[in-house]
Amino acid sequence: MPEPIVIIGCGGLGREIWAVVRALNEATANCWNPLGFVDDGPTELNLKRVARLGAPFLGPVATLAQLDQETQYIIGIGDPRVRAAVARRITQYGLSAAQLIHPTATVGPDTRIGSGVVLFTGAAVTTNVELGDHVHINQNASIGHDSVLEDYVTINPLAAISGDCHIGAGAMVGTTAAVLQGLRVGAGATVGASACVVRDVPADSIVKGVPAR
Repeated sequence: MPEPIVIIGCGGLGREIWAVVRALNEATANCWNPLGFVDDGPTELNLKRVARLGAPFLGPVATLAQLDQETQYIIGIGDPRVRAAVARRITQYGLSAAQLIHPTATVGPDTRIGSGVVLFTGAAVTTNVELGDHVHINQNASIGHDSVLEDYVTINPLAAISGDCHIGAGAMVGTTAAVLQGLRVGAGATVGASACVVRDVPADSIVKGVPAR
């Protein structure tokens, strides 16, 4: 019996997650029943884009209160802070967060994956990796051995996290950026696109460039 699921956020990331759900259904004989999208402030353009997918728009996030308790959700919002705030709101509705792992993503042995995690197309997680709740590993990003990614981390497309790294809660690593072996990126920090991190990044800081400063 397919599990009902709702996607939070009508923007591009939410619609990419819709594609992950479809890919999983094609690979595993309809494991999910996607009910549609919720969003507190969708643009007219994004509503049209959702409609083109053949997906219902269900209303604001508060609509989740009306759904069956067996319904699962996934947050399609890229900003880690906003994603965390939305997840805290949803706790009052008693729904569980799903895990979505695209059929082309790879997950190695001895890996722990939290709730609300999405691994997009081509994401690669090796071995002895810990992914906290609501972590997003975007297209073709890689996470090396023995690394820890705390809750609400976002790893953008083609970024590479080397082995034995620690990425703090709510941090974001930009597209094609690299974090070298054994380093720490502090909670709430942002690593800019194409940056190369060669030393620890303090919490709530922004670094960019090669080497990242």
